[in-house]
Amino acid sequence: MNEQTPRAERLHIAFYGRCNSGKSSLINALTGQQSAVVSATPGTTTDPVLKTMEIHGLGPCVLIDTPGFDDEGDLGILRVQQSRKMLEKTDLAVLLLSEAVPQNDEIEWFRLLEERHIPTVVVRSKADLVAGMPDAEAEALFGQRPLRVSASNSTGLDALREALIRNLPEDYNQPEITGSLASAGDVVMLVMPQDIQAPKGRLILPQVQTIRELLDKKCRVVCCTSDQIEGTFSSLAAPPKLIITDSQVFSTVYAQKPAASLLTSFSVLFARYKGDIDY
Repeated sequence: MNEQTPRAERLHIAFYGRCNSGKSSLINALTGQQSAVVSATPGTTTDPVLKTMEIHGLGPCVLIDTPGFDDEGDLGILRVQQSRKMLEKTDLAVLLLSEAVPQNDEIEWFRLLEERHIPTVVVRSKADLVAGMPDAEAEALFGQRPLRVSASNSTGLDALREALIRNLPEDYNQPEITGSLASAGDVVMLVMPQDIQAPKGRLILPQVQTIRELLDKKCRVVCCTSDQIEGTFSSLAAPPKLIITDSQVFSTVYAQKPAASLLTSFSVLFARYKGDIDY
């Protein structure tokens, strides 16, 4: 990873392969969205495309769709150079194989990733079309049996997600919402107005995610609405270590909070969690 470039603290997963190997289709299938432009015409992806997504089991990620590394002509050479630059941003790679027998450029790119110590998952991206293709030679070359994945019928997508989780870089730390603000045994109070933004009968996702993380950290979580702040404080034996509030009632909570309690908002926490707050 190029540490000179300010970026969000999230996993960067790059998809590499030859033109029309199915990189864009696989990204769309993995995310469940039309994140990348798909066409049967080789060379549709002319520049690297970065898409920020939340993937179950991996958390916030940046998926990088790269031009085919066998692109030809003057423009093609420039596109391949752009793909090479993406190696600096790549934490985890997916290498797509296009033929039964691995091609020389596929082997070359695997070596490039290996030299940079970038964990790589090798896949056959059109499993519905390559059912009979042997994997022995590919396994011998890459040290792993290629995963058979199909974007068109969703074959192997769960296996791909599991492989990505297994191959996370050793030094990669999943960002936390609350970070060092709360730890095991702390009492954390959440002030959550239930206004028009909250679907009837449900909490909004940032509230749910924060509660789940705090419970996983073995914190004691107390929730209230903005009209119950004073009563909630009086019911506690000691001030909460941390108070997290909806930003629209920040001043109201600040005016009532104990001096010993830290105060922040869901907006600030998620700006840090999903972006680069220092930058």
